[in-house]
Amino acid sequence: MSERLLPVPDGLAGERLDVALTRLLGLSRSRAAELVAQGAVLVDGRPGTKSDRLLEGSLLSVDLREPEAAPEVPPEPVPGMRVLFDDDDVVVVDKPVGVAAHPSPGWEGPTVVGGLAAAGYRISTSGAAERQGIVHRLDVGTSGVMAVAKSEAAYTSLKRQFRERTVDKVYHAVVQGHCDPLSGTIDAPIDRHPQHDYKWAVVTGGKPSVTHYDTLEAFPHASLLEVHLETGRTHQIRVHMAAVRHPCVGDLTYGADPGLSKRLGLGRQWLHAVRLGFDHPATGERIVVESAYPEDLEVALDRLRSGV
Repeated sequence: MSERLLPVPDGLAGERLDVALTRLLGLSRSRAAELVAQGAVLVDGRPGTKSDRLLEGSLLSVDLREPEAAPEVPPEPVPGMRVLFDDDDVVVVDKPVGVAAHPSPGWEGPTVVGGLAAAGYRISTSGAAERQGIVHRLDVGTSGVMAVAKSEAAYTSLKRQFRERTVDKVYHAVVQGHCDPLSGTIDAPIDRHPQHDYKWAVVTGGKPSVTHYDTLEAFPHASLLEVHLETGRTHQIRVHMAAVRHPCVGDLTYGADPGLSKRLGLGRQWLHAVRLGFDHPATGERIVVESAYPEDLEVALDRLRSGV
């Protein structure tokens, strides 16, 4: 039987989902994580994440069937995507707005993975089939520096560095209003929005999420911030800034003023990954890669500086 139904025993209450699977089914930790990433594990009828903490009596449904081989990601050139760093282990790109990191259900637009394939790059085969080589992601509406592993060793090393929070992830964001204090830390857990599946929110019991910010420049109705991410949750900067009532300018999903967005000519959130620092997987050398603002963000910033 390919599907197993497993009640969580008392001895595994409080354990992470991936750890519990290894003990209940005798799986390796990597196989357990792979099943969870594939959506093959349900916790009380809902897809689990590997770091979920289990409750006694919860019911696990585990589909142990081997998944059908995923189709290869079709090569698709991505106009404007530049390579900022490249060697045998890692390629770092400047991701344009409107480009996803990898294919996903419902997304039919360009992807970093497809763009690299079209440019002749061979990337790591580690990770789920549709996102092989991807060690971190940027939102479709966020531009900037993004690293992709080319070798298996690089994939393992970079995933570990992100997990251990030794990667330096720096963003610039223009947010509405003026932060008080001008520099600070937002430490608030993030999880799915309780009412809207497409959004995330600060939620009690969510995943620990820490964002550090410094004000670089202030305008009459907005501020330019430098943001350092300590963690890397989905939409983290957008959610945290909205939670303190300073949403990213242009981010209508999280409550930005549409009037200001229109005056600045923005069709997306003003958020750009300006710098990424990591230890090279092979040499240990610290690699720091930077990206300049794209034209739409530069134009909006100039308008703010001129008093729009």
